[in-house]
Amino acid sequence: MIAKPEVLDCVSLIVPAAALESFEAALGAVCRAVSFFHDEDNDLWDIQGVKERGAFEDELVSALAVAEMLTGHAPVVTRSSVPVGGWLARTKQAFPEQLIGKRFAIRSTHISEPPVVGRMTITLDAGLAFGTGEHNSTRGCLLALERLARRPRRILDLGTGSGILAIAAARRWHRNVLATDIDPRAARVAAANARLNGVGGKIRAIRADGWMDKTIRRRGPYDLVFANILARPLCAMAHQLAKNLQPGGTVILAGLLGVQANWVLSAHRRAGLVLQSRINDGAWTTLVLRTKVVSGQLPMVRS
Repeated sequence: MIAKPEVLDCVSLIVPAAALESFEAALGAVCRAVSFFHDEDNDLWDIQGVKERGAFEDELVSALAVAEMLTGHAPVVTRSSVPVGGWLARTKQAFPEQLIGKRFAIRSTHISEPPVVGRMTITLDAGLAFGTGEHNSTRGCLLALERLARRPRRILDLGTGSGILAIAAARRWHRNVLATDIDPRAARVAAANARLNGVGGKIRAIRADGWMDKTIRRRGPYDLVFANILARPLCAMAHQLAKNLQPGGTVILAGLLGVQANWVLSAHRRAGLVLQSRINDGAWTTLVLRTKVVSGQLPMVRS
């Protein structure tokens, strides 16, 4: 008897930019992967999430209700079924090799061509992708990483997803990286991708709830922190982040729309951080900030 293929639930909805963050977070709380697409003509965002069939239904209803309450928007939610194999094939087809900046090439395991000469190739499993380089926020973080002139000693990737930023940092600087995510599935994915890229021994990927986690606080203070999350939690964590950065330490903030950048920047300025640079990519913005260096303190070793 031939086994029926495993089927996933696909949840789709369309929202304005102001509601994107809340509804992305709602789907992200229960879905295996979330993607979103910008309809520039109408300035609307199409958000799609896939999850195991029939799983987390009550949690999905609750998460969407919270998003509606926060935003005042009640989008029509459409549901469809997609075979796992079809979803993986579609994911791979939509995941061509990404050449980012002057240094990085991000590719899926299905790409067999020789690596691009002169670039650091990072290979990710497209079937488990929570951050694959094609999104503006991930690209912004990699561009910011590429431009850093100082070699950090202690590195934290907060909200690691696929582990792409932790992998890039570990390979560029040959440093150990603590990679954390509130989703235990993402931590497992990050660990697997680290092994795939030959830095499994340098990346510790764990499930952790931000700065509340003792392991994160104990491993600090950090010279470099990636926080590719969402605008609201970034603002909420600003003071904790600043307290856990070394003097002269750098933080790369992403996952925020350009219209949210000043809000996020203000929260971190109040925490004592200063803006170093801003990277705009379409509707998205990446912020690079640093703590102030106190006179007499030694700088980090340059790469």
